[in-house]
Amino acid sequence: MRILGIDPGLRITGFGVLEKEGQQLSYIASGCIKTPDGELPERLKVILDSLREVIAQHQPQQVAVEKVFVNVNPQSTLLLGQARGAAICAAVMENLPVAEYTALQVKQAVVGNGHAKKEQVQEMVKRLLTLSGTPSPDAADALACAICHAHAGMGLGALATKGLRMRNGRLI
Repeated sequence: MRILGIDPGLRITGFGVLEKEGQQLSYIASGCIKTPDGELPERLKVILDSLREVIAQHQPQQVAVEKVFVNVNPQSTLLLGQARGAAICAAVMENLPVAEYTALQVKQAVVGNGHAKKEQVQEMVKRLLTLSGTPSPDAADALACAICHAHAGMGLGALATKGLRMRNGRLI
């Protein structure tokens, strides 16, 4: 099973691709999509087009996306939600099932602490995937989202997770 993890952001969207065979996870690719300054529609198009390229190149079978958390600034939350929407659309346009996880769930799955710092997530992703270098924070978050899905979303005999969500550590 090949999984694409996405950490959406309007300035930087991280992505990470993993292969899961049994309980073994293998790193395939990761990176960041950086949008230029400019009008919102053009920035969203960059996210959409770039993720469609990643999907075409790496052929994932499932996608895991980090959920938006509510910021102090409502405008930032809305913009992040639009970037997230573009990311989800890229997956849906390719008929891929999308699972969603909160940052707390992702950190809990990867670090064992839902309130872990970015550096801790980066280090654990590096260790879990036996990477030679430390991934950037955005790529590490995307890989962590894919790891979370591989462990949580693929449980119960690898039930299909299309349309399912995680709540309190359970698929609903």
